Amino acid sequence: MSMNLQEWREETLAIIDELLADGSNPDAEYEIEHHFACQDFARLEKAAVDLFKAGYEVTDAEEMELDDGATILCFDAITQHPLKADAIMADVEAMLPIIAKHGVEYDGWGTYFQE
Repeated sequence: MSMNLQEWREETLAIIDELLADGSNPDAEYEIEHHFACQDFARLEKAAVDLFKAGYEVTDAEEMELDDGATILCFDAITQHPLKADAIMADVEAMLPIIAKHGVEYDGWGTYFQE
């Protein structure tokens, strides 16, 4: 999923609005999972190492099957933030050049509802 920063900002605001509209706690600390994907394990691994060196917690790579039956490799970089667009977007802006260097795709972010 290739989008520019303005599109990611709009997507981020929409996700936050949806969570808050559903009653998620606006004052909670959220675990934000940024999703990355690539078909080449070596490139994916290099991106994960660089994100780790930049201070992000990264998960192990996993293989996922897409709707069309193709497989893709993916991992997450995890941060902790209040549910604030500026904080989340600061991470997105820092991560995008790192993964672009390795030809890895940013596939957005997600989090979990907080009481």
